[in-house]
Amino acid sequence: MRILGVDPGLRRTGFGVIDAEGPRLRYVASGTVVVPPMKTLADRLKVILDNLREVVRDTQPDVAALEIVFLNTNPASTLLLGQARGAALCAMADSGLAVHEYTALQIKKSVVGTGRAAKEQVQEMVRQLLALDGLPAPDSADALACAICHAHVGPLADRLAALNGPIASARGRMRLRGGRLSG
Repeated sequence: MRILGVDPGLRRTGFGVIDAEGPRLRYVASGTVVVPPMKTLADRLKVILDNLREVVRDTQPDVAALEIVFLNTNPASTLLLGQARGAALCAMADSGLAVHEYTALQIKKSVVGTGRAAKEQVQEMVRQLLALDGLPAPDSADALACAICHAHVGPLADRLAALNGPIASARGRMRLRGGRLSG
């Protein structure tokens, strides 16, 4: 499975692509869409949309993983970040990709083992998990971490969805909460 991870931002949007074969992960590509200061918000969002469409065309992922926006102390900043996230979401949906969403806490917990990991810890674990020669840039590392999170959590979530199908009424609904199975 080829996974595109995206860390949305209005100034810098990170992307990372990995291949996952069971527990094995392989680096494919990563980078940062740097949005130049422009006159209108619409122009900035179009840069994100167009660049991510190009990444999808070039790398041909099977699925996408996107970080969920957290509520910031500044509502205006949160709204702007949400719009950048919307542009990224549209690029992936327009390309026909199924999009899975994860919180920063879920991503850090999946990659580092703790939800309160520092950016440097995420970068180092991404480097180790993907056997990279050097540390990836912070935005790229966050996007790669998002893809890694999906590689770890996605197959389990798919199995849970299958389990909760026709036999759900007899067994009770199972779900993934905080990385753990609960019923």
